[in-house]
Amino acid sequence: MDIVRRNNVTVTGNPQGRTVVLAHGFGCDQNMWRLTLPALTEDFRVVLFDYVGSGRSDAAAFSEDRYGRLDGYARDVVEVCEALDLRDAVFVGHSVSAMIGVLAAGMAPGRIGAHVMVAPSPRYTDDDGYRGGFSADDIDELLDSLESNYLGWSAAMAPVIMGNADRPELGDELKNSFCATDPDMARVFARTTFLSDSRDDLKTVSVPTLVLECTQDVIAPREVGAFVHQAIPGSTLVTLDATGHCPHLSAPESTNAAIRSFLTGAR
Repeated sequence: MDIVRRNNVTVTGNPQGRTVVLAHGFGCDQNMWRLTLPALTEDFRVVLFDYVGSGRSDAAAFSEDRYGRLDGYARDVVEVCEALDLRDAVFVGHSVSAMIGVLAAGMAPGRIGAHVMVAPSPRYTDDDGYRGGFSADDIDELLDSLESNYLGWSAAMAPVIMGNADRPELGDELKNSFCATDPDMARVFARTTFLSDSRDDLKTVSVPTLVLECTQDVIAPREVGAFVHQAIPGSTLVTLDATGHCPHLSAPESTNAAIRSFLTGAR
């Protein structure tokens, strides 16, 4: 299979620089990184892609058996890395992609040499001694609403996730991204995302890691950022002066500055 075509892989930037892989979250595609690209392309080789079932990926390659687990998305990452023969790449993962990157690094040692986790969450549901931001009933209601009326769910949830009431155009953009995703594929990705528990996987991370959290984020509250930071020895936690779950769109300047500062130190 042509992995580059399957995952709509784009390679840009400085071919002599270290490779940075940008991985989108649920309901999004690689276009969500457009405000990050200008901060990276002069010094770094940048790889973007769409998970199967998202963006302009090959929908014919979608399998509920494969993508009903985070491992399936991690295999997408590994196969993209293998197709491009990437070594020691920096994996920048937004939201659930941060955990997908951790799984991919474990599957293919040496391919990923550093992580940047943008608003990560290893578990969305609260547990004893752990606050993920949602009760089990919250998650059930969220998934039931998504499955019964995906377009309505998208319109209602996108502004909440984006979290910038003074910039409604950002919520509209996220809603349009959600609505462009096939509802059946989105349902699988949503269940895989919101029912996941990757807390134990954080213990396997042994490469330089930057954790970026926002001051206010209903999807990944600050307790989650603190948990991820404490679970990964030697990681760096940066709290961005940003609201919502997509700081690379709502606060690109501070997000890009934090990523560039980390990349410079992680060389």
